[in-house]
Amino acid sequence: MPIGLIFLAVLPAIILAIVILIYDRFDKEPMKLLLKLFLFGAIATLPSIVVGTVGEWLNVFGGSVLGAAFTAYIVVALPEEFFKRWAVMRNAFNHSAYNERLDGIVYCAFSALGFAALENLMYVLTQYATNPSIVWTRAILSVPAHFMLGITMGYYLSLAKFSVDETMRQKYMRRSVMVPMVLHGTYDFVLMAGIPWLLITLIPFVVYLWVSSIKKLNRFYRESRDVHRQLN
Repeated sequence: MPIGLIFLAVLPAIILAIVILIYDRFDKEPMKLLLKLFLFGAIATLPSIVVGTVGEWLNVFGGSVLGAAFTAYIVVALPEEFFKRWAVMRNAFNHSAYNERLDGIVYCAFSALGFAALENLMYVLTQYATNPSIVWTRAILSVPAHFMLGITMGYYLSLAKFSVDETMRQKYMRRSVMVPMVLHGTYDFVLMAGIPWLLITLIPFVVYLWVSSIKKLNRFYRESRDVHRQLN
């Protein structure tokens, strides 16, 4: 197994993990917890594959556009986002360190990056021989997409955790899965649909993901910074 190829496959996730750690500078999360979330995020690829395989058997639409939509949203996006959030719910949601809204973004980002690292490793090791460019296309698009979806998930998860209204809490809990799932499914559908003109929308959609994710991250970052300044 080529060590250099393994390094290239996991490097994008490591770089983005460092980025999120830079944001988490005022009330730093326990590194042991973050590594655990990264590991469980990677483990989440396995049930996602199993559920996705079963879902593909249930796809009665074949290779049509409806079939591509079913695969993108139901077979791929829904189980992947569900199990990435499962990793956070199991290990961090009720943890004593989860004491500010930025934490949810940090936790979900680490879970998503663990998932992205293993998924990317599997793609690169199995397809590099016939498609060497996969290293760079996935590093530029796929791994950052998981990262941004993790930010979105964590944003709504924190809104749920720190909501004092039960109705709003339940609404945000649902959104913490459904919004990333819809964004993820849309991203995949654009690639799977086989419609040339639809591919033109991919770059604007990725730009939208980056802009909206950075806004969410910056909102909770400023909140964490302001609280830290008040305490000091």
